[in-house]
Amino acid sequence: MSDLLLLGLIGALTLLLLLTLLAFAGYSGLLAEVAVSAGSPPIRNVTVAYKFHKGSYGETGHLFTESCSVSPKLRSVAVYYDNPHMVYPEKCRCAVGSILSEGEESPSPELIHLYQKFGFKVFSFPAPSHVVTATFPYTTPLSIWLATRRVHPALDAYIKERKLCAHPRLEIYQQDQIHFMCPLARQGDFYVPEVKETERKSRVPVEASDAPMDGTGADTSDPSSVSLEVGPGSRETSATTLSPGASSHGWDDGDTRSEHSYSESGASGSSFEELDLEGESPLGEPRLGPEAEPLGANKWPRELSTLEKGEE
Repeated sequence: MSDLLLLGLIGALTLLLLLTLLAFAGYSGLLAEVAVSAGSPPIRNVTVAYKFHKGSYGETGHLFTESCSVSPKLRSVAVYYDNPHMVYPEKCRCAVGSILSEGEESPSPELIHLYQKFGFKVFSFPAPSHVVTATFPYTTPLSIWLATRRVHPALDAYIKERKLCAHPRLEIYQQDQIHFMCPLARQGDFYVPEVKETERKSRVPVEASDAPMDGTGADTSDPSSVSLEVGPGSRETSATTLSPGASSHGWDDGDTRSEHSYSESGASGSSFEELDLEGESPLGEPRLGPEAEPLGANKWPRELSTLEKGEE
């Protein structure tokens, strides 16, 4: 009799533990609906303090800890530039840090100096007119793990289905929600100088190997035909120069998509009027009308650099 009572007690405790775990997972967002839409951004223009990371996205936890330890009350932000399903983990690039100010407000010099003291750099992101966005509950540490496995696939499907050019991918941790945002315009302004520098360095060997040679091995290319490129400091650098190098690869051999970095999403840039925009955002920006300017027919919406504008 005592044995049956003991087994019943163990079974009840096991069932109670399972129910507790399920309740915790549900509270963390396991059953939360993931709604992806295109509309106005969840934040305005921001100034951020960040650290650049090149490597597996799973190794960025210490960067979040560092930024939060400097000023725990500030919102955390992460910007991911490469698709981890198409780029080797050691080649993935991102920036992680804190939002120092938003909108017309300027960060205090003391706050900037404090972050710079701990090795952070300061950069400003604009407020794009329209973005692909989604939200997910941020109630427990498990919410982050669930968000990466539920929201990102939904964003990928939404962008691929509509053939959008939406990149890079931002995560804003705000109170009890995680905001996911993929700009549909001004994408080049979200690329920190370190990303532009790595792209510039990766293009140099390729351009050198493409130069025509004569029988002696000398470079016979016409110097006048060499195209000028804007340095990484330019905020108007075209988003087309920001794809990853030749090391990109797919984890699924059956996947023939062209996406490597998030900047290569979509086979062509769909116009804004093809999107089902979700009215006004919390910032009060109007929904996009049919007269909106199209994103362009090309795969990459190109912004003319300063040098190109001068040539025209």
